[in-house]
Amino acid sequence: MLSLALVFGGRSAEHEISLASARFVLGALDPERFAVTAVGITRAGAWVVPTDAQTALHDGLESVSCEPAWLLTDPRQPGLQVGTDERFVPLDFVFPVLHGPFGEDGTIQGLLEMAGLPYAGAGVLGSAVGMDKELMKAAFAQSGLPQVDYLVLRDIAGAGDEDVARIEEALGYPVFVKPVNLGSSVGMTKAHDRAELLAAVDLALRFDRKVIVEAHAAGRELECSVLGNEKPRASLPGEIVPANEYYDYEAKYTEGKMAFRIPAPLTADQERRVRELAVQAFTAIDCCGYARCDFFVAEPDGRVLVNEINTIPGMTSMSAFPLLWEASGVSNGELMTRIVELGLQRHERRRKLMTTRLG
Repeated sequence: MLSLALVFGGRSAEHEISLASARFVLGALDPERFAVTAVGITRAGAWVVPTDAQTALHDGLESVSCEPAWLLTDPRQPGLQVGTDERFVPLDFVFPVLHGPFGEDGTIQGLLEMAGLPYAGAGVLGSAVGMDKELMKAAFAQSGLPQVDYLVLRDIAGAGDEDVARIEEALGYPVFVKPVNLGSSVGMTKAHDRAELLAAVDLALRFDRKVIVEAHAAGRELECSVLGNEKPRASLPGEIVPANEYYDYEAKYTEGKMAFRIPAPLTADQERRVRELAVQAFTAIDCCGYARCDFFVAEPDGRVLVNEINTIPGMTSMSAFPLLWEASGVSNGELMTRIVELGLQRHERRRKLMTTRLG
């Protein structure tokens, strides 16, 4: 049986979503194959092991008693020290379910690399590029992937007259304004005019030093899941139909605020194009393991545009990633096992690389 640490929570505005995703992952992991230790990271960044994992995942780490925990960074003895007695808990694998900064951005992936532990999902580079929307879109452009026009504002106190003029001339209205390094639509606004744009930039700057402003793509929103390492494959695409004006935080995580059509009503060519672009986007950022890619189908011409990639996508009962694989013939239990297997395979390949020069 594999000893697995399920890491959740974290120093991010997506902390609550991490708990919901971790509940789903814990329920889907095969108890006959995996001995799971739930490891929480508080909002302040402390690592803890809750005495009641289910309650912690439903009601938050603050609702239960927790023991302090430390990840050992000596690859000769991968594991945790837990409690005031610092007892050793050996680990074979880590499944980080951390959305946003300090979890999805390469930081914890780098820590796990130093600790010599195999882990689920993208490596340091793929995670970092996938989290930073500016670098992600640059990688997509370098690979020739079609996407909406955008501008990035960085290290500013707020949008000045020159910034506003540049946005209005290049993109027009409406536009979407987002923190560069955040997901789940946290801090995102659809701005229809100058007043809304200024307020949207101010909001986004509360979450990040960089703000991305994207042109509006009139049309339909699609999602497609990807699974694999060297030879990734894409699921059936699905279409999002939000109850709100756009696919915001409320629509993503509130029952009844969106509909999800699987498979998406597409022509055969459009479906093939979405799945092809999903794999290309996955490869463009050097991703591995699993991810979810988001798309627009522009109207009226039907062009497929890549929006973004999520290297630790939401995994709740409402989330596209598991739903799309389930519709593609992969059950939740099989999906989690496959993600672990891919992480183990990637780790084994890296472990065999030479660390001393020849001669």
